[in-house]
Amino acid sequence: MDKLTVKISRVCTSKNSLPLPRFMTEGSSGCDLMADVEKPLKIKPDERVLVSTGISIAIPLGYEAQVRPRSGLAVQWGLTLPNTPGTIDSDYRGEIKVPLINLGKKTVTISRGDRIAQMIFQKVCSVEWQEVKSLDETQRGKGGFGHTGFKIKKLHERL
Repeated sequence: MDKLTVKISRVCTSKNSLPLPRFMTEGSSGCDLMADVEKPLKIKPDERVLVSTGISIAIPLGYEAQVRPRSGLAVQWGLTLPNTPGTIDSDYRGEIKVPLINLGKKTVTISRGDRIAQMIFQKVCSVEWQEVKSLDETQRGKGGFGHTGFKIKKLHERL
């Protein structure tokens, strides 16, 4: 497995700094981001908040970090990210903050050190545009958003 070196800086002001993000198992593709909040943060149903993580990073050129929801929070509490995956570009040097939305029916409380999202690193490529008058034909063509059909009954039968 390839290793990527990412510089990280703590931007939190608390005397009790949080652990750095870590991969919870050897096979984890995402490392957990923790809430750097001074007091518990209550998120009401349908409410959006921006949660500090207390860290900033320097991602090498040619890579990005993606911030994604934690599946357990999404399933158990309806807590997710409104813009998933969120992208952190290689030239961003500010604090990583996680936008959360409560899609559940109960208020969710986030406390200091709670794992609120996961961060995954991906390679990216640069693009050189080549403008043409038309594109080549494919079997799919312009079909999108359900162009192959959507059978909800059949989907439920498979589950």
